[in-house]
Amino acid sequence: MRPVIGLTTLYDDDKDSYWMLPGYMKVIESCGGLPIMLPLTDDESELSDAYSLCDGIMFTGGHDVSPEVYGATRSSECAATCTLRDSMEGYLLDRCLKDDKPLLGICRGIQFINAHLGGTLYQDLPTEHDSTVDHHMTPPYDRAAHSVEVADNTQLADIIGAGVHEVNSYHHQAVKDLSPKVIQMAVASDGIVEAIAVRDHRFAIGVQWHPEFSYNNNRESMLLVKAFVDECLKERREVL
Repeated sequence: MRPVIGLTTLYDDDKDSYWMLPGYMKVIESCGGLPIMLPLTDDESELSDAYSLCDGIMFTGGHDVSPEVYGATRSSECAATCTLRDSMEGYLLDRCLKDDKPLLGICRGIQFINAHLGGTLYQDLPTEHDSTVDHHMTPPYDRAAHSVEVADNTQLADIIGAGVHEVNSYHHQAVKDLSPKVIQMAVASDGIVEAIAVRDHRFAIGVQWHPEFSYNNNRESMLLVKAFVDECLKERREVL
């Protein structure tokens, strides 16, 4: 049976609607998983029931992380936030870490993991971190925007290999100060953190790039999600 992977919900403020980029679901399906979109709620009873159905959680992209999560004053350059989503993801992240359930964070996902665990964020890279690296590429998003350096002896190096890799990039916020509970696994040439792992957890990885856009033509993107789905399959077998 395929492992069930819960995806945190994307929310459209203008249309007051839930939505999902198909790439998040298709890459999980391509790697042998069964993706489901979770309801946007802070009702812990509902979240607990939804969480119990899942063998892993993918923390997707979307709204800026609320500065309140990491104790900062909101900058004028901070874009729209969703406190309901922050609350929901905080619950899911805490449960995953408590239960050692696999999780993968993408873009906002890496930012939220770091912020929720005591780190800080750049609220707006263009105004807070001068760089020539293109962190906010134009379409198509399935091509390389810049390179990252993956550190030796990290979980990410075990999955895609240490050294230089090309990634896509579409974000204006980023990890600033690392949480003491995570380790840095990859960095861009301008010093921006591109991948982290939560310490003492079997699979709790966050990446700043977008494998959901590039999995069809980027081997490393597929390898990363496949490693996540494989861990979710182990979780399912252990539960059964």
